[in-house]
Amino acid sequence: MNIVLEKKDSTFANLKINLQEEDYKSKVDLKIKDHTKKVNIKGFRPGKVPTAVVVKMYGKSILVDEISQLVNQKIGEYIKTNNLAIIGQPIPSEQQDRAIDWENQKDFEFIYDIGLIPEFNLDITGNYPFHTIVIDDSTVNETVENLKKQFGKMVNPDTTAEGDFLYGQIRPEGGDKDTYSAIPLNKVAISALHQFLNVSLGTVLTFDIRKVLDNENASIAYVAGISKEEAEKVSGNYTFTLEKIGRSELAIMDQEFFDKVFGPEAVKSESEFLAKLKSTIEENYSRESTALLKRHIRESLVDNTEIALPKEFLKRWLFVTNEGKVSHDTINSEIDLYIKELKWTLIKNKIALEHNIEVSHEEIIAKTKEAILSQFGNMPLTEQMADYINVMADNYLKEDNGKQYTQVYETRFNEKAFEVILNNISRSEKLVNVEEFKALADAIK
Repeated sequence: MNIVLEKKDSTFANLKINLQEEDYKSKVDLKIKDHTKKVNIKGFRPGKVPTAVVVKMYGKSILVDEISQLVNQKIGEYIKTNNLAIIGQPIPSEQQDRAIDWENQKDFEFIYDIGLIPEFNLDITGNYPFHTIVIDDSTVNETVENLKKQFGKMVNPDTTAEGDFLYGQIRPEGGDKDTYSAIPLNKVAISALHQFLNVSLGTVLTFDIRKVLDNENASIAYVAGISKEEAEKVSGNYTFTLEKIGRSELAIMDQEFFDKVFGPEAVKSESEFLAKLKSTIEENYSRESTALLKRHIRESLVDNTEIALPKEFLKRWLFVTNEGKVSHDTINSEIDLYIKELKWTLIKNKIALEHNIEVSHEEIIAKTKEAILSQFGNMPLTEQMADYINVMADNYLKEDNGKQYTQVYETRFNEKAFEVILNNISRSEKLVNVEEFKALADAIK
């Protein structure tokens, strides 16, 4: 056997493998001999099928399988022995256009295309803006109002007001069947809202459903109790008999409310509550600022690090490895996005190599348990609870044939790579308000 690497440039090469009969014959003969012991063919006793019959019936497929396994094995060994940094996997070359005569050929030549990862320079220093969000009173007050709604309670008043849910029987004019329905007043057109305010239980309302619901088919379908397709054809008046009013009553700023938001006795007065709430909002936005910083760093490193990549090879590789399930048009339209993702992966791998980044099995277990515990509100662990978390983590990491394990690994790997980067950059603090920060975040998506 002879294997030769022919570099076309720094990113692309052909790997030529030449096989002679002596390279594979003993393996094929052994496989045929083993086959004669196992194959069942009508007219022959088990284990007594003549070798010539087995060769005639299965010889070609055995030959193809053994040579394919041998070639793949030797390609892998060659890449490892020669420390080739490759992209993806080798794929059969378009140069190999001559059909193989498996019936008569003794010697074979296989040509594979290989994408090579070139050496590149990486600078992870630099100065990046870090946006500190200034939390003003309006942001705190807005959050308080949202929490009051979240922890409020439902009441059933006798007269309607804005924001209520109205429950009752609805019927198209001229129809003979009532349907129990709900009308959310926040979906009612402003021009028609007056019809539904200050209305008492038992009142029968008549309205044009399209005008009242702003011609929105989704809302019409919900209120009328029909499908969206049916709603497209609906028009005219409906009658609605009001039977019940649902209203979300805002929570009161008392100790019960404080405990629901922050836990028992965490704060004991309104001033303590507002101070802790502001601190919590600041912490949350600080995490958002760090996430924005990471996105900015990633974009900058990908855009400013020169890495030559074999674009045409990558197109072919994506088509071949996806077995034609992804069209050439789709690949052509998305190749630049794929290359950006590939560049980021190569950058992270280089950081890992230069800074000895490793992710241990124990770290993956710990990361998984941490995620599970957060779903339980990070409650204190009893011995029984700890055993339960261990089982949950083990089951989760085994899901989808280890796919979840790989995902957790990638998450921790990314964290470690960013830890290195963040220790090497400098930051320029910029004060922004919440709206300015949201605009910045949207701009870099």
